[in-house]
Amino acid sequence: MTAPTVTAPRIDAVFDLDALLSDEEREWRDRARRFAQERILPVIEQDFEDKHFRKELVREAGELGFLGMHLAGYGCAGASAVSYGLVCLELEAADSGWRTFVSVQGSLAMSSIHKYGSEEQKQRWLPGMATGELIGCFALTEPQGGSDPAAMTTVARRDGDGWVLDGAKRWIGLASLADVAVVWARVEDPSGAYGQGAHAIRGFLVPTSTPGFTATPIDGKLAMRASVQCDITFEGVRLDADAILPGASGLSGPFGCLNEARYGIVWGAMGAARSCLEAALERSVTREVFGKPIGANQLIQAKLADMFLEVEKGVLLALHLGRLKERGALTPAQISVGKLNSVREALQIAHEARAILAGDGITDAWPVMRHAANLEAVRTYEGTDEIHQLILGRALTGLNAF
Repeated sequence: MTAPTVTAPRIDAVFDLDALLSDEEREWRDRARRFAQERILPVIEQDFEDKHFRKELVREAGELGFLGMHLAGYGCAGASAVSYGLVCLELEAADSGWRTFVSVQGSLAMSSIHKYGSEEQKQRWLPGMATGELIGCFALTEPQGGSDPAAMTTVARRDGDGWVLDGAKRWIGLASLADVAVVWARVEDPSGAYGQGAHAIRGFLVPTSTPGFTATPIDGKLAMRASVQCDITFEGVRLDADAILPGASGLSGPFGCLNEARYGIVWGAMGAARSCLEAALERSVTREVFGKPIGANQLIQAKLADMFLEVEKGVLLALHLGRLKERGALTPAQISVGKLNSVREALQIAHEARAILAGDGITDAWPVMRHAANLEAVRTYEGTDEIHQLILGRALTGLNAF
């Protein structure tokens, strides 16, 4: 059966990205574009207004192969890094919350289990997470701040043959919907068998039905309103000995997964930017002032050209990073280049688009203010601008300013 036609962005006619992609990569992109256009865009403005996450779409995303798609085995698609990036771009062109969902489920929770879990843990959780029957979350950030995970206060104490978990986490995506939480905690183990010093930080798989686990959605958000972020408390949460992720020791464990999520943001933020540019372009040729479309004015064309330039530069950077990732050559500093650039430029594009839309730009008749609000959140999570600047500063100078 012939796949439904998807509407391609007008800017594709100027910049031929397709020539740089394989047939498989284009197929993944078009699949995500159809999902975004048919299932997310018709309802996203109302969902944003209502602070509603459509959980019923999770299994559809699983059926389409988006969940953990960059992982191999256990029901995962084993897709290329570029294919995954293109899916992130198309989902975030609809709304950052849906790219965030795919990132939390696949790049954070599933990647943690896939990278560091035992074979039994992988078999228990990954197939159901790949289909969307099970939802996971990744609990690292704590209430006092997320930029210094080495200072975490959540503690797992050895107790007989198992563990007891106490502490709190904040801004944890999907936690109130999740079946399993990947929780990072500092271990207290008199035997020293589970690490000392910095290596005392370990990951645990916590079924969210475990007594003492409480996830509370954070209200009052002015961004990411169509997705779920939570506070979590752990009060005497008892875990079996096999709850620990055997392959992760120290901060390299969570950082290995954070870099997977940051890579998705490099692509995703350019999706939000493209959506804002498309809105500005449409408005520039349909709104008439002083007897002609505003797009016939040099100042508007200059703004559109600059916005287009940054979208295409950002996508080309993302593509370059994706090819490096596929060769196993992508470094954390290179990911920081992409995350810092994509979000910073996407926000600037959103602001320029809002100006072109004039007063109507602040209404939900256009997606620009929603994208701008969401991008403010994206700018903060998975490393603030300042954190990525320091990562790059360290790479350039060899000196650690943290």
